[in-house]
Amino acid sequence: MPGTSYPKALALPPSRTVAVIGSGAMGAGIAQVAAAAGYTVQLFDTRPEAVAKAIADIGGMFDKLAGKGRMTTDEARAAASRLRPAAELSALAEAGLVVEAIVENLDVKRKLFADLEAVVADDCIFASNTSSISITSIGAALRLPQRLVGMHFFNPVPLMALVEIISGLASDATVAACVYDTALAWGKSPVHTKSTPGFIVNRVARPYYAEALRILNEQAAEPATIDAILREAGGFRMGPFELMDLIGHDVNFAVTQSVFNAYFTDPRFTPSLIQQELVNAGFLGRKSGRGFYLYGDAAAMPAPATEAAAALLSAVVQLYGTGPLTEALAARLSGISVERVIVPGADNLVLQCGSARAYLTDGRSATQRASDNRHPDTVLIDLALDFNKATRIAVSRADQCSKAAGDAIVALLQAAGFAVSRLDDVPGMAVMRTVAMLANEAADTVNQGVCSAADADMAMQKGVNYPRGPLAWADAIGLETIADVLSHLANAYGEDRYRVSPLIMRKTAAGGRFHG
Repeated sequence: MPGTSYPKALALPPSRTVAVIGSGAMGAGIAQVAAAAGYTVQLFDTRPEAVAKAIADIGGMFDKLAGKGRMTTDEARAAASRLRPAAELSALAEAGLVVEAIVENLDVKRKLFADLEAVVADDCIFASNTSSISITSIGAALRLPQRLVGMHFFNPVPLMALVEIISGLASDATVAACVYDTALAWGKSPVHTKSTPGFIVNRVARPYYAEALRILNEQAAEPATIDAILREAGGFRMGPFELMDLIGHDVNFAVTQSVFNAYFTDPRFTPSLIQQELVNAGFLGRKSGRGFYLYGDAAAMPAPATEAAAALLSAVVQLYGTGPLTEALAARLSGISVERVIVPGADNLVLQCGSARAYLTDGRSATQRASDNRHPDTVLIDLALDFNKATRIAVSRADQCSKAAGDAIVALLQAAGFAVSRLDDVPGMAVMRTVAMLANEAADTVNQGVCSAADADMAMQKGVNYPRGPLAWADAIGLETIADVLSHLANAYGEDRYRVSPLIMRKTAAGGRFHG
C-alpha cells in the first residue's frame, strides 16, 4: 500500500494453532486450506453439529484430492487429522491466529472479538473474513486493536487464490505482514489493502455490472448479446448479466448499495433501477429460477443477436494505421485486396470500403462521431482483448449511416472471421467503456493509497478472474485513449460518474504508465 512500509515478516509457525470461527462454506474452506498447509486447526461454531459436518466434509474432500493424485493418501489423512472441533471459545486459548468467518454484522463481530480477548494470549492475531465491514470499526472496541486485520478470502476458498489483507487505522504493519506471509504459506496470492469501502475487488468490480446495466437501460442490446460481447470479445470468463444471476441479485445489489452509501452517494457507484426491480420481484437469479435469464430443466439460454451474413460491395479495402485492430484485420482478411494507408492523426480510423468508414470507439457515439467528422457513413468498432483471437466483435452505426455502408463494414468483419453483434448507438459501446471504467476505478484505489497498482491488477485477476489487470490493460490501450474515452463519456452524459482519475491524468501528462 503506498505510504505504508510493511516490515519483513515470517508466516505464523505451523507449531501455532489456527482457530476458525464459523463452519459455513467460507469457514470450512479456510479450515481446509490451513490444515492442508500443515497447521492444526480448531473449528468453532455455535452449532456443534455444523462443526462435525464441516470436519467430515473436509476429510471427504481430502480423500477426493488424494483420489485425483493432488495429494498422497498419507497427506490426506494427516491433513484431516489436524482438524479439531472446539466446543467452547475457551478451548481456543492456545491459538496463535483466529480467523472469524461469521455473519456480516458489526455488533456481532465486535462482541466475538471482545470475548476472544478474554481467552487468548496478547500475541494472538485476530483476522476477519469480512467482505464489507470496516476493519477499523471492528477493532475500535478492542483492548489491543493493533492485533486485528482483515483476511478476506473468496468463494470457494480452496480454489480461489486471492486473499485481501486489510489494515485498519489501528492495525500493526507487522501483524499485516505476518498474515500476508501466512496466506502465502497456505498457497494463496495475498494483496495488501487499506480498510476502505469495498476494499479492492468489491470496489473496482462495480463498473463491470454498472456499465452493462446502463447499456441495457438504454436499450442498446439484450443481456445475452452484451454477455456474449464481454465474453467473446472482452475475454471475460462470464458476462455481467450471467454473473449477476450467479451471485444473486439480492447480494450484488446489496453490495452496490453498501459501496454507494459508504462513499456518500458518489454517482460512480449509483445502483441500477433495473436490478432493484429484479430484487423487488424476487427474481434473484439462479437460486430463484429467474433473473435476467430463466433457469430450470425446461429453460434455454437465449442466443446473442448476431448480424446476418452480408455481401461485400467492394473488392478493395483500405486499412489505416498500425493499431492492434488494423493489424488483426490485415492478418485475418484473406481473398480480399487490402491497401495499407498510414495517416498520422487519423482519429482512430481503421478501415474504409467505398463510402463506409469504420473507427475504433473513443467514447463518443457513432452519431456524434459522424457529425464531428462530417462523414455520415460512420460505423464504430468496439474494443477486444485480443483482436487476433476474438471470435465476436461489436459494431454500432451512426443514425446518418446508410444501410449499405453499415452492411459493408459488417461484411468485412465477417470475412475476417468475426461473429458481429450490433449495439444501438450508445457512447463507448460495451467493452471499451467497461474497461475504461474498471481502469479508472483501479487508478483511484492506487491514487487514494488503498493498494499498489500491482496489487490492484492481481486482485482483479485472482479474485474475479478478469482476463487482464485493469491497469495493465489501460497501459496496453494507452492511458491517453482511456482518458479520452472517459472524457467523451462525461461529455455525452453530463455526469460526474465518468470523471477521469487524477492519477490517469497525471500519468498521461507525463507520458507515463502504471507498469514498466
